[in-house]
Amino acid sequence: MIEYICGTLAELNPAYAVIETAGIGYLINISLTTFSTLQGKQQVKLLVHEVLRDDARMLYGFADDAERRIFRLLLGVSGVGASTARIIISSIPSAELKFVIASGDHNRLKAVKGIGTKTAQRIIVDLKDKIKPTEDTLFIVQSEATAQSAAYDEALAALVALEFPRAAAQKALRNIFKADPAITVEGAIKKAFAMM
Repeated sequence: MIEYICGTLAELNPAYAVIETAGIGYLINISLTTFSTLQGKQQVKLLVHEVLRDDARMLYGFADDAERRIFRLLLGVSGVGASTARIIISSIPSAELKFVIASGDHNRLKAVKGIGTKTAQRIIVDLKDKIKPTEDTLFIVQSEATAQSAAYDEALAALVALEFPRAAAQKALRNIFKADPAITVEGAIKKAFAMM
């Protein structure tokens, strides 16, 4: 089993990265969080989770162990495959996801594309006892909740109306409002354009 891959970042897009090491290019599926972490880097290290199927061998890469751990926990839930788990961790950062699961907020999970009521409830039932949010997690969630202002909502609506992917827009705006909570809607949209 592959634990991690270090090498030169040969290609990067929101869905995958290609890392070249020892003359071999590895295509590694990534989340939007990992995509953001890798931007602008040449030499990278990704923690890896392998998924072996009859018809394919797929690699999923993570910038940090917390994201990989929650990805693996999600895979243990019946009906949640690797693609669904990646969509979940791309839509909800791992610290916030721990809080969502521990607090039983199935509505937040249902907001993720492709997650229905039954799947959301199953994730919470299966993982609630396995995930305990730390004080740091609660602080991060509270900080992000502050950014969920009217300006944030308006900027998100505008980006979605312009046909930007909702998850990517949420990620960009979360970072923008975290850095500058008082930013205007127009300023946030302009910065988001540059980030996506």
